[in-house]
Amino acid sequence: MDLATTANLWIPVCCERVMRFNLFIQKNGTPYGSLVCTVCNKSVSFELEHQAHLTEYGEGARALSMLGSPKPPKDVRRKVDENAAMNDKTL
Repeated sequence: MDLATTANLWIPVCCERVMRFNLFIQKNGTPYGSLVCTVCNKSVSFELEHQAHLTEYGEGARALSMLGSPKPPKDVRRKVDENAAMNDKTL
C-alpha cells in the first residue's frame, strides 16, 4: 500500500466535517493529541501510551486505525455506503 491508500480506518466526524487533529507536547515532554470540530469546537483529547495491554481497558477493547489531519477538508462529509460496516475488518 502506498501513502495515499490504506486499509479501512475510522474518520472522526462532527457537524458533517472531518475533525482537525492537533498534536501538542507538554513542558515535561509528554505528547498528547486533540481532535477539534472546526464548526462547534467540540474536542476529544488523546494520551500516548506505548504498547498498552488492551485487556487493561476492559473486555472487548480494541485498537483502532484512525485518521488525523491538521488541515482536513472543509467540504461536507459524504455519507458512507451502508455496506461499508459489513466489510470492516476493525470491528
